[in-house]
Amino acid sequence: MREIMSKKLKKRIKRVGMGAAVYLAAVIYSRFAPAIPAGSFDISAALPVFLAAYIVIGGDVVKKAVKNIGHGRIFDENFLMTVATAGAFLVGEYAEAVAVMLFYQVGECFQSYAVNKSRKSIAGLMDIRPDYANVIRNGGTVEVGPEEVSIGEVILIKPGERIPLDGMVIKGASSLDTMALTGESLPRDIGEGENVISGCVNLTGVLEVKVSKNFGESTVTKILDLVENAGSKKSEAEHFITKFARYYTPVVVGLALLLALIPPLVTGGGWPDWIYRALSFLVISCPCALVISIPLSFFGGLGGASREGVLIKGSNYLEALAGGEIIVMDKTGTLTKGVFAVNKLMPAEGIPKSVLLETAAYAESFSNHPISKSLIQAYGKEVDSARLKDVEEEAGHGICAVLDGRRILAGNGRLMEGHGIKAAKTEEIGTIVHVAREKEYLGYIVIADVVKEDAAAAVAGLKAAGMKRIAMLTGDRRKTAECIAEELGIQEVYAELLPGDKVDRVEEMLASKSEKGKLIFVGDGINDAPVLARADIGIAMGGIGSDAAIEAADVVIMTDEPSKIAKAVQISRKTLAIVKQNIVFAIGVKVLVLLLAAMGMASMWAAVFADVGVAVIAILNAMRAMK
Repeated sequence: MREIMSKKLKKRIKRVGMGAAVYLAAVIYSRFAPAIPAGSFDISAALPVFLAAYIVIGGDVVKKAVKNIGHGRIFDENFLMTVATAGAFLVGEYAEAVAVMLFYQVGECFQSYAVNKSRKSIAGLMDIRPDYANVIRNGGTVEVGPEEVSIGEVILIKPGERIPLDGMVIKGASSLDTMALTGESLPRDIGEGENVISGCVNLTGVLEVKVSKNFGESTVTKILDLVENAGSKKSEAEHFITKFARYYTPVVVGLALLLALIPPLVTGGGWPDWIYRALSFLVISCPCALVISIPLSFFGGLGGASREGVLIKGSNYLEALAGGEIIVMDKTGTLTKGVFAVNKLMPAEGIPKSVLLETAAYAESFSNHPISKSLIQAYGKEVDSARLKDVEEEAGHGICAVLDGRRILAGNGRLMEGHGIKAAKTEEIGTIVHVAREKEYLGYIVIADVVKEDAAAAVAGLKAAGMKRIAMLTGDRRKTAECIAEELGIQEVYAELLPGDKVDRVEEMLASKSEKGKLIFVGDGINDAPVLARADIGIAMGGIGSDAAIEAADVVIMTDEPSKIAKAVQISRKTLAIVKQNIVFAIGVKVLVLLLAAMGMASMWAAVFADVGVAVIAILNAMRAMK
């Protein structure tokens, strides 16, 4: 599509260039051409040359005007340009008639270039669509379309190829380029047992991936569907301009007609002067600047957000983000990573930290619990199962086992108490794992959810953006929630909530916001779907690989970076500011020049500036939304 648009634009530029050359020749010839008498007025011998230039430059505009009239669409910019320039020919203003069409076409070329450029910022995402998949069948590989691969089949992905379907790596290791999906420039390392998503590019090793979703349900298909439909959801400003143009154009045509007829009928003369004023009035009134620049601004904003790894499902949501007043964030998966990690080692006196960690890791080595996995990961060495025997779990308390012939314990305070061991008292935030060997207390380990690196910066950015309230909702313990909130600078905390309680809290906040203010909820898109749907704007974190995130939210942050929330708000406010600037500028200049034209103080050249000049300036301003 982009290639076709580019060819059309080049063809138009070439045609306009040829027409401009003929026009320049006509202007030069008109200085020496004789006047040909025609009744009560003279016709310049240069008229045929001006007509030739006009046909080359504006033939397509006249053709569109006639075609649209046949379809009942009369009052558009093609009609205005045709009537105004044809009228200029009738009153003998040949040079101005062709100049108006020339500058109009230059403006149209500029508009096409701007639209193509803005489309690239979103259309670049279309490059993530995979063309084929190498499926391993009957001992060999077969190249087929991604939609022909079934769940459970194994695909082979070579270096440089795009991952065609979601799945799990069963063989190989590599680095993935996720920039098209997340906006991140750093590659992501993956290995056996890890999930990969369609749309990423395999950079280094050969991978064998077991397919987990068919093409219609894959991440790449969902994202492409989201992007393709983003332009269909118009903002209030775009709806306003559509309605405005529908009524505005017939009104100004009627005013121009009255301007051409009433004054000369009243005064009994001056027809050429008043017709000229009416024609200038028509050129000025063309609503191109508004009709073009406002959708272009929103399109640029959507594209700029996508480059930052933020997918916004439509310009209506982009506009609503700018009105954000209250932001409510889930804790786990949004402000924290949602994974357990060893936060602190507190050995008893005389006990090395390495002994404390090794004992705990061996005790938990047979468990698949997230806490057990975090201990083994922190230990970082291979567990020799031959050293371990008689592993028993005491439900709700912890693990008992024998390590190198000595009995070890790892669990909560009740486990220690039950075995007659005095454990240390602590007020640490997180899960506490006490460790003992025989009857000796070795110390305790603190395991906690990890706060995301940029979470504090995200909160600071939202405060700087002028959010009136920032609140955190979580089902976690109050003490843990308050500790994290204090670390991040969040004053409003609601803890120990069930999913239904979260909806109730959001309802209360919705009732407290101003009439035009918006409530934004940010969650992980999995267990927060009810709240995401209830909020004015729902933002889902970590959209890659999360079906619920893409389905339930209005905005999807394709990375796990909460700082992108503030970035999305900044982009929306910048875009809306540009839209308002264009509306005020375009209407202000047009009203001023329309009044001047009605009073005979504005020529056709001023009309050209009020139409094409204003449109070009508005488009240039709109293009700032892409940056």
